[in-house]
Amino acid sequence: MINPRDIKISCYDYELPDHRIAKYPLEVRDQSKLLVYDCGEKSIDERHFFNLPEIVPEGSMMVFNNTKVIQARLHFRKPTGGVVEVFCLEPELPKDYQQNFASEKECVWTCLVGNSKKWKEGSLSLPIALADGRTTTLYCERAGEPGPSQKIRFYWEGGIAFAQLLDAIGELPIPPYLNRETEEKDKDTYQTVYSRIKGSVAAPTAGLHYTDRVLDALKAKDISLQYLTLHVGAGTFKPVKSETIEGHDMHTEFISVPLDVIRNIACFIDTRRPGAKFVATGTTSVRTLESLYYIGEKIAANPEAQAEELVVHQWEPYDSRHTMTIGESLGHIIAYLERHGLDSLVTATQILISPGFEYRLVDAIVTNFHMPQSTLLLLVSAFVDDPEKALTIDANWRRIYGYALSHDFRFLSYGDSSILLR
Repeated sequence: MINPRDIKISCYDYELPDHRIAKYPLEVRDQSKLLVYDCGEKSIDERHFFNLPEIVPEGSMMVFNNTKVIQARLHFRKPTGGVVEVFCLEPELPKDYQQNFASEKECVWTCLVGNSKKWKEGSLSLPIALADGRTTTLYCERAGEPGPSQKIRFYWEGGIAFAQLLDAIGELPIPPYLNRETEEKDKDTYQTVYSRIKGSVAAPTAGLHYTDRVLDALKAKDISLQYLTLHVGAGTFKPVKSETIEGHDMHTEFISVPLDVIRNIACFIDTRRPGAKFVATGTTSVRTLESLYYIGEKIAANPEAQAEELVVHQWEPYDSRHTMTIGESLGHIIAYLERHGLDSLVTATQILISPGFEYRLVDAIVTNFHMPQSTLLLLVSAFVDDPEKALTIDANWRRIYGYALSHDFRFLSYGDSSILLR
C-alpha cells in the first residue's frame, strides 16, 4: 500500500504553458467548458458547464462552499511616501470572524506585510471616506514579533464596523499567478453567485461557473443543494517545496457546517436513491466534508471536546485504523451539537488528501484544473486513481489533464472545470 508521506511531489508535475492559464473569466460563467470523467468507465467526455444538470443524477445531493472573499489587501502610506501593504490572513482578536468584522474600535489579525523593511517602528495610518459621507482614519501597529506572518493591531474611531472599512479601502486579492493587478470587475467575477459568509482571501473557484439558471435547473431535478463554509486562506497557494509530502506542512482553515446540513447529509446517506451521487463543488468542500468523519471519531472518543480539540490534522486519516461508518460518525456530531445547543459545527481542518486516502462521503467532485506539483492535484489523484497506479505515467489524472491540455481547456482559477464521477 502506498505511504502518502513517501510520495515525491515531482510525480505530480506536468507542463502548463502560461497561455493556458485563464487571466480573465468568460463573460457568461456557465459557458465554460466541462470535462466529464467517469472513474468506472475511465471515459472522458466534453460538455459545457450549463449541461451540469443533465449530468448529475436525479435525487443527488450537492454541497457548496458559501464563503465570500474579503478585500484583504490594505495599502498604508508612510509619511516619507513609501507604501506598506498589509494583507489580512485570519482574525486573532476577536478570533471569531463575524465578531471581528463587527468590531467598531479595534481588532487584531494575522497578516503578511509587504515592504516590511520600510516599516521600522510606530504606527501607519490610512484616511478613509465611506460612501455615506462618514470619515475616519485606520491605524495599524505591530502586535507581535516581525516575521513572514505577524500579528497586526488595527484601531480607528467613528463606530464603523471593520468589515465596512475593508469594503471601503481594501483590495480584492486575486491569485498571484494571474500576473496582473486587481480590476474593478474582479469584485464580482471572483465571487460565487452564492457567496454569503465573509472570510476568505481566495475564492473557492470551482463555484465560479455556477449561474442562477444552473442552480435552478439542479433544484428542478430534485437535487438537494446544501451549503457549508470553509474560509480559504493564502496557504491554498503555498507550493510544496519538500521533495516528499512528509516534509510539507499543510495549511489549516476555518470550517463551519450547519447542524441542519449535517442532518440532511445523514438522511441522504440513509435514504439514498439508486444512482444518486453525493457531489462536492470544489476541493474546499471536499476537504470539509471528508473532515467530518474524523471529527465524529474525536467526539466519540471525547464527548465533551472543545472546538480546538476537533481540528483535523493532516496525517490523521493515515495514522491509525478507522472502523466507524460515516453514518455513525455523523450521528456523533449531530448528538454533540444538539447536546450543547449549537446550530453549527465550528472548528478547523488541516486535512491532506493524497493517494492512499479513503473517501468516505464524496463520490463526485466538480473542480477546476490545478497547478502542477500542488496538494490540490494530489486530492484529485486520490479520487480518480488506484493508489498503486497514481504515481505512474498511466495514472488517470494524467489522462484527464492531458486531454484538457490537448483540447484547449483553460486552467486555474478563472479557467474551465471538470466533474469527476465514481
